[in-house]
Order: sequence, then C-alpha cells, then structure tokens
Amino acid sequence: MADLPALTAQALVQIGACDSLAALDELRVHWLGKKGLLTEQLKGLGGLSAAERPAAGARINAAKTELQAAIDARRTELERAAVERELSAGRIDVTLPGRGEATGGVHPITRLRLRIEELFRNAGYEVATGPEVEDEFHNFEALNIPADHPARAMHDTFYLDDGQLLRTHTSPVQVRAMMSRKPPIALIAPGRVYRCDSDVSHSPMFHQVEGLLIDTDVSFANLKAVLHQFMEALFERRLSMRLRPSYFPFTEPSAEVDISCVLCDGQGCRVCKQTGWLEVAGCGCVHPNVFKACGIDAERYTGFAFGFGIERLAMLRYGVNDLRLFYENDLRFLAQFARG
Repeated sequence: MADLPALTAQALVQIGACDSLAALDELRVHWLGKKGLLTEQLKGLGGLSAAERPAAGARINAAKTELQAAIDARRTELERAAVERELSAGRIDVTLPGRGEATGGVHPITRLRLRIEELFRNAGYEVATGPEVEDEFHNFEALNIPADHPARAMHDTFYLDDGQLLRTHTSPVQVRAMMSRKPPIALIAPGRVYRCDSDVSHSPMFHQVEGLLIDTDVSFANLKAVLHQFMEALFERRLSMRLRPSYFPFTEPSAEVDISCVLCDGQGCRVCKQTGWLEVAGCGCVHPNVFKACGIDAERYTGFAFGFGIERLAMLRYGVNDLRLFYENDLRFLAQFARG
C-alpha cells in the first residue's frame, strides 16, 4: 500500500504524455485492466487486518477513479485533436487562384441527332415528337402489324402492368400525325425506343429517326433520291447506295438500304464483312392498310417512310466499334466529342 501514491503519480504522468488513442487504451489496460497494476493492489487487501481493509480499499478505489478520470479527459483531448487535424487537412485556401471549369460538349448521339434534324429541316421536313409510353393500337395495329407478329411478343417488347408498352419504334409519331392532320405531310420523328436486346451492337434503349412523306404522286424513286442525298450529306462524301427487297408490315414495297462502306470506300473490310456494303436503314412506300387505319384516302395519296438507328450511324461516322461506349459515361471517351 505504501507504493500506491507513487504508482498513481507514475500513471498520471504516462497518461498525460500519451499521444494516440491506441496508446491510451493500452495504458488503461496496463493500469486498470483485470491484470492491471492498480487491480493487483486490490488483491493485496487479503493480507491486511479487518480494521485496515476498508481504508486501504477506499484509497485504491480513489486512485482508480482518479486515473479513469484522467484517461477520459485525455481521450477527449486526443479525439478533438484528431478532428482538428482532419478539418485542417481538408481546409480550402480561398486565396488560391481558381482551377477553372472544363468546357463540356454535346453527347455524340445528341450531336448526330441534331445534325440529322438540320439536314431534314433544310429539305422542308418537320421534326415531330410523341410519347414514349404507347398503346398497342398506335405501336402495332395502325401499322398493319398482326397480333401474331413476333415483334409483339414479350421477349421483344417491354409491356407495362396497365397493358401499355414502351414504344419499339417512333412510327407511332407518324400514326398520330396522319390521324391529326391532312396531307401533304413531311416529317421526321427522332427519339428513344425500347426493345429487349443488349450486346455490342444492340441496346435495350436506343435512338431512331423515322421519316414520312405523304402527297399526291409520291414515288419509290423519290424515296431513293431523298435517302441517297441524305446519306451523302451526313457522311460528307460521295457514296453508292442500293436497295434490297425486304418486308415490313407497314410498307409495300419494302427495301433495306445499303451504302458503300464508309470505312473502306467499298473495297471490303472487317466492318462490312468484306462485302463493301453496310446496311443502314429500312424503307418503303406506305401500305394502304396504314392509310386506311389513319383515315387517309389511299386512292388519292401515296407516300414513303424510312427509319434508321442513330447509334448505328454514329458508330460509322465516328469509328466506334462498341455501342455500349456511348452509355458508359467514360469521360475519356466523351471528351473526344467535346472538341470541334
């Protein structure tokens, strides 16, 4: 018991000199733990007489209380110092010159869409928009797409709980235009569309531009001329173009549009699979059944329609080999389009 004052003084000095929370916790265990030095003092009470024990025990408990209070106070000081260091490290010197802001840029898909809209506006076409959540009539039935057509299956179309769906093309915009106005009609319908598909060349959400022209004496030759001039204006070069017979429920006759490969000038490469041709669009003359569903006299008016994916054209125009790069938000990729 004679060593108690000296031990207490020694412990207080060590606690005051402690410079970290971890070291302080080690000191607490060293002095006040189950095998701590002050705890050992309590074990020596058995060697004292019954009259001496209460006073000795009180002195030991007082010493433990004093040390615990010193440890708590030192812990508060160390925690406050740690917070101050953290705040100081994150402090901003407002007197430093500003870093400035980097100039942003238009996303490549948006950039190409705006270019397409400009080209068609210059040719006298209106840019029309419509809802992305559609019903089956505007998305399928008015376009002469039968109930058993594969495009209407759940593995290809996103259906909603209320029976509506996410539009699979922008053709419903054309349907709404034909039902709300009288010919002549000349418009393009750019926008997002949705299909159950995802790989290096397909996305469940992508962008389309569909065009429609209705008037008297509109021919397939007019359609070919419009598409050829548009493709040459978009890629800013002379291109060969061919139309291959195809089938779409909403056009008759229908065709796939191929242009000479913009990467190898039609000589044959990996992108065009050595054929020298790239498929870029679908087109055709508007089917009489579509006119009938929209209330247009098919005996008086004719028209043509076409559609193509903006991502497909963007990949060709900008030399991108993976569709997913457009949507990964990698600033290193997008920064290339911020210039120019």
